[in-house]
Amino acid sequence: MQTTLSDNAKRLARAEEAEHILRTCVHCGFCNATCPTYQLLGDELDGPRGRIYLIKQVLEGHPASAKTQLHLDRCLSCRNCETTCPSGVDYHNLLDIGRAVVDQAVPRPALQRLVRSSLRQLAAHPETFKHLVYAGRSVEALLPAAVKAKLPRHSPVDTSRPPLRHTRQVLMLEGCVQPGLSPNTNAAAARVLDRLGISAISTRAAGCCGAIDYHLDAQAAGIERARQLIDAWWPAIEAGAEAIVHTASGCGAFVADYGKLLQHDPHYAAKARRVSELSKDLVQLVSAEPLERLACHADQLLAVHCPCTLQHALRLGGALETVLKRLGFNLSHVADSHLCCGSAGTYSLTQPALARQLRDNRLDALEDGHPDLIVTANIGCQAHLDSAGRTPVRHWIELVDAALAKSPSLA
Repeated sequence: MQTTLSDNAKRLARAEEAEHILRTCVHCGFCNATCPTYQLLGDELDGPRGRIYLIKQVLEGHPASAKTQLHLDRCLSCRNCETTCPSGVDYHNLLDIGRAVVDQAVPRPALQRLVRSSLRQLAAHPETFKHLVYAGRSVEALLPAAVKAKLPRHSPVDTSRPPLRHTRQVLMLEGCVQPGLSPNTNAAAARVLDRLGISAISTRAAGCCGAIDYHLDAQAAGIERARQLIDAWWPAIEAGAEAIVHTASGCGAFVADYGKLLQHDPHYAAKARRVSELSKDLVQLVSAEPLERLACHADQLLAVHCPCTLQHALRLGGALETVLKRLGFNLSHVADSHLCCGSAGTYSLTQPALARQLRDNRLDALEDGHPDLIVTANIGCQAHLDSAGRTPVRHWIELVDAALAKSPSLA
């Protein structure tokens, strides 16, 4: 796609990258066929091709408007279009560049600024968020239905973790909202990894990965959180940690981009590249182990929701299903498994109407095989799908941990 950047755009730190991405696009439109928002709205400007044109116009000097901002906001950043694109357009990075330029040119209404700032603050204080969840549960009967739906369902909580007793050790990112919404997940992951001879190290100083800041109009703050997380992890990396494992694929996708996001930082470029190299989703780590020794032979029928960040960003589509089958779980068929559930980080809060439509469409497909449970690999998807109050949704590692608890220990 022929592109002539304006003088102002040429001064952007990522101007060369933006121009290269724009020139890669051949305007074929294959991306629209798999874009969730285009399928719902049928508007060219709510598909990747249209959004690329909007960003191109802004970078060529055309004024941005609130309408431009709205169409970019409606993008889920699911990256389904990247999986579909025959030209390899690096859409999500172009979107990040375009959003930053538009957000600087178009001030948001006060309510939008308040919502986005509040979400960023909650991510920065996971303990506060956890206390808010617990407080919400204590007065659940008094809450409006929309707020009540966001609270996790009551389930037994086991946060016990095995001692650090193995030579093989990995770092585990605890996350910012997961400890409050699904406190079992990381503990279950640590117990399963312990069965496989791997100790999971939790670093207290490690906070949010920066994804929420970065995708809510605060890219500089997101990058700074990335630096802080690298600093928190670095001593353990130098001590020989073999991987950085993520139980939320959304976090993992962002950490995997650290090397690119910090490539021009003279103090962090090399460290960021190393962190991205070590970064692994939990399913990626577990799949490399001799799982047949852990066969669960569970009776429940599971439907697998593969998060967009797992299949499109990390390119691990099918990996979760393979691991669960190797472990003896029965899986139902799920149609259109490439489509987004509408969670997309904070999207379910900033674009609730579209998010609910996408959620209900995804649940219809997931429930078509009449599963006992739905499992996923990302806390955002888990909470969003479960908020419908239909078939229970849990992180897959919790099901594995529960099945292994009935099996003889390998220790």
